Amino acid sequence: MDPHVSSQGISETSAPATLPAAPLLTAAWAVFRKDLRSELRTRYALNAILLFAVSTVVAISLGMGPLTTSRNADLPLIQAALLWVAILFAAFTGLSRAFVQEEEARTAAALRLSARPTAVFLGKLLFNLALLLILVGVTTVLFVIMLRVQVGNPGLLAALLLAGSMGLVAATTLIAAIIARASVKGALFAVLSFPLLVPLLTVAIQGSANALAGRGWESGIGSLQVLAGYTIALFTASLFLFNTVWES
Repeated sequence: MDPHVSSQGISETSAPATLPAAPLLTAAWAVFRKDLRSELRTRYALNAILLFAVSTVVAISLGMGPLTTSRNADLPLIQAALLWVAILFAAFTGLSRAFVQEEEARTAAALRLSARPTAVFLGKLLFNLALLLILVGVTTVLFVIMLRVQVGNPGLLAALLLAGSMGLVAATTLIAAIIARASVKGALFAVLSFPLLVPLLTVAIQGSANALAGRGWESGIGSLQVLAGYTIALFTASLFLFNTVWES
């Protein structure tokens, strides 16, 4: 049975009674649906990340113009780096609010009573992943169109963007819970997240450069394996640590 979830938060009265019978994934899905309904109503994070993504790509386009191979021999690497920088900083504006809405609406205590910490973590992670995939899709399309980027291997690029997005979400969801009560949430989120994301960005940029250059899947398998290992490691660590962070 689903725990009772409202668009404002999770009911403190009815949910605890149904929680023991609710499977973990069902409870996590309920948290995800609650966040989705709240976001569709306010569109705060969605508007923020889309505005930042569009502004970043437009600024890069106006500042650099279409890049061609004749202008720089390392064109694919430059384009890949610019793409991931745009994705990263746009993500910082939206993913940091994963737990802020509960603190601002004062429903965090109700959520703690209504769902197990693991279910809360999984639901929030799933919501952040959905939000980030929308951001990545919009940013990549705008980037390709406005900078006239030639994508040599679209399938490999899509796989790398997906793997990188999963790693980014796995690394930042726990950070979002840590900074939810801080007074300078955005700045603290970036400061804590960036060191964790340096390995991911390095591998994702290099792999994306290979995809843009049109190299085969064999050139990207190593990057995909590293990103998968990174995601699993950060997800596992966050899952173990979240209970302490959430209940503190």
